[in-house]
Amino acid sequence: MWEIILDAFLDTLIVLPFLIIIYILIEFLEHRTTFTRNHKILQGNVAPLIGSATGLIPQCGFSVMAAKLYDKGLIRTGTLLAVLLATSDEAFIILLSSGEAAAAIMPLVAVKLIVGVGVGYFVNFVFTAEKLSEGDPEEVHAYSCGREHEGGSVKVYVLNPLRHALMIAFYLLLVNLIFGFVIAEIGEDKIASSMIGGLYFQPFITAVIGLIPNCASSAIITGTFIHGGITFGSCVAGLCSNAGLGLVVLFKNTKKIKRNIILTFTLYAVSAVTGLVINCLSLLF
Repeated sequence: MWEIILDAFLDTLIVLPFLIIIYILIEFLEHRTTFTRNHKILQGNVAPLIGSATGLIPQCGFSVMAAKLYDKGLIRTGTLLAVLLATSDEAFIILLSSGEAAAAIMPLVAVKLIVGVGVGYFVNFVFTAEKLSEGDPEEVHAYSCGREHEGGSVKVYVLNPLRHALMIAFYLLLVNLIFGFVIAEIGEDKIASSMIGGLYFQPFITAVIGLIPNCASSAIITGTFIHGGITFGSCVAGLCSNAGLGLVVLFKNTKKIKRNIILTFTLYAVSAVTGLVINCLSLLF
């Protein structure tokens, strides 16, 4: 038992320095990114493409920003969905720090970009009569927590990234411990064989987990994929629906609950079907 705990702790400890460095870089990015002056580029013909590309940046702050702009009527529905589908919260950071599993980053980026852009343009085409508000918005930053990190430079650029990195490391440690004990009790062969029967159901389960508005959901989904607990398609399903705090911002507008439920269901359906298609294709090829 102690060997499993030690291995899980060491595996997590190796990842921690990479997490800290990346979160420091993201903190700099968050404080220097605003669409106050350039929000109109998310209203033009290239809006879904720009939205998807922006959402791929590894943090959920841009989904928060997109949700705020959408709630003010400053971007279209397809553009919002493009951002939400491309958002992966902590996934890319964890994969980048994971060693061999980092090879999945480029396929994951490609799939999320294609799905985000495709759905974005399709929805905007269907709702061509959708009207946008005129005028400039209040300053909207891409803060990952939905609000600005206050305090001096040490707190903002050192303590906050360290806290965030330790939190993600804690979730990864839990995943490492769980899989360590499961593999020790059941064995890798039985785990691998049980995955085959779940190929058609996994995407629908992981897509539900992805909807949970917390970085723990992306950490658990990505960590489970790294350990071989779910397929790549199922991982994609969970990470496509993982829009971070963007959905929370939308649901704060209680006057448009029906709209928010439809958006959430659309996000879930697209994510689950995308994962299912990838799993089916993996069986063929």
